[in-house]
Amino acid sequence: MTPKSNPQAFASPAESAEAMLVKHAPLVKKIALHIQARLPDSVQLDDLLQAGMIGLLEASKSFNPNKGASFETYAGIRIRGSVIDEVRTSDWTPRSVSKNIREIGIAVRAVEVRTGKKATEPEIAAEMDLSLEQYRKILREASSARILSSDEMLDDEGRAYLDIPSPEDDPSIRLQHADRERLLAEKIKSLPEREKLVMSLYYEQELNLKEIGKILGVSESRVSQIHGQALARIRADLRGE
Repeated sequence: MTPKSNPQAFASPAESAEAMLVKHAPLVKKIALHIQARLPDSVQLDDLLQAGMIGLLEASKSFNPNKGASFETYAGIRIRGSVIDEVRTSDWTPRSVSKNIREIGIAVRAVEVRTGKKATEPEIAAEMDLSLEQYRKILREASSARILSSDEMLDDEGRAYLDIPSPEDDPSIRLQHADRERLLAEKIKSLPEREKLVMSLYYEQELNLKEIGKILGVSESRVSQIHGQALARIRADLRGE
């Protein structure tokens, strides 16, 4: 008979819950720092660490070694999910930024429907009745919203495209998540080359904006604008599905 999961399944009998939290605290900090690096300065590391520790504690209670995965792998999923949930439930994206991103999305769709090709920055700025500099300032602000913002990456039914399913979730939920990941990957692949490169370097290679700027030979501020433009374009495409 398969034993039920329990907090001691991955630890020695003498290891208490407190000792377990101390032992795996570095994993929590690593994940929290990785996520914080992609968020505005207003997001406090302590809040992310607290959420991560809750995820670790939940993982210790539900981990079943008979499923095949190591505790570290399983805990990493639960910790990251808990931290992202904390980000999504916190009001860290200013309303003005959310409003601007929505308006950019509308402008992108309008230009692309009218021209039949990918909208350029000058075209989008003109559609919004803004100067190019004003538009790029909005892009810098939009970039701070990142791709984790549930407000900007929801589908028409209010579901977040990057929701991370728990290993215990129904297989159909995990399949839906996989479908959404594929859709998002397709949207990124269809971006103009420069935006696609920035997204790849940022999310796949995990470089920061300054490092990407050195590769592209542009300023960190310009990379932020390109990143914001890519997010706005992806959002417009997702809304247009």
